[in-house]
Amino acid sequence: MANIILLGPPGAGKGTQAKRLVEERAMVQLSTGDMLREAKKSGTEMGRRVAEVMARGELVTDEIVIGLIAEKLASPAAGGFIFDGFPRTLMQADALGALLARTGQGLDAVIEMQVDDAALVARITGRYTCGSCGEVYHDQTRPSKVEGTCDVCGGHNMQRRADDNADALKTRLMEYYKKTSPLIGYYYAKGQLSSVDGLAEMDAVAAAVAKVLDKA
Repeated sequence: MANIILLGPPGAGKGTQAKRLVEERAMVQLSTGDMLREAKKSGTEMGRRVAEVMARGELVTDEIVIGLIAEKLASPAAGGFIFDGFPRTLMQADALGALLARTGQGLDAVIEMQVDDAALVARITGRYTCGSCGEVYHDQTRPSKVEGTCDVCGGHNMQRRADDNADALKTRLMEYYKKTSPLIGYYYAKGQLSSVDGLAEMDAVAAAVAKVLDKA
């Protein structure tokens, strides 16, 4: 069992690697993005707050994110938790440490997925998902075999996220570098940081991540 953080800007491939860890190591992925989109669709007051912030391409408040994470941590995970997109700030990092301590858990590794900004823009603006089963595709690197049809479930509900556009991406990247980059130094100082090439082939990235986990 291992609790890990996947660090990197939007589109670095954190979600893809987290999915593999869920399948191969029985870990539980705590994706801030997924939880926020889930909340957004809920129709609750919290959901409306999330929707307004996401529409502006801004990061949600610490209060919202930490509340969502705390709810998830209440359920045990056999293989450990993967924190994907959380923490984003030093305050959240401290809050996560406190949450884990309260539940008698710890943090085993922090993996930074390094990418080039130009490549990142191309990766993000070209991606789309099946609204029925969640399978992820990309215009250039992984298009569906039949345009408009999911290879996995055969559905035709292909979707692009509203915040996967150049303007929203620019805002998200600026927010990431301003608020989240300090975490690299924070966890490096704690001796918990490892870096992998996020632009390598998916299998190569997975192997690099596995190597870090096996040492944890």
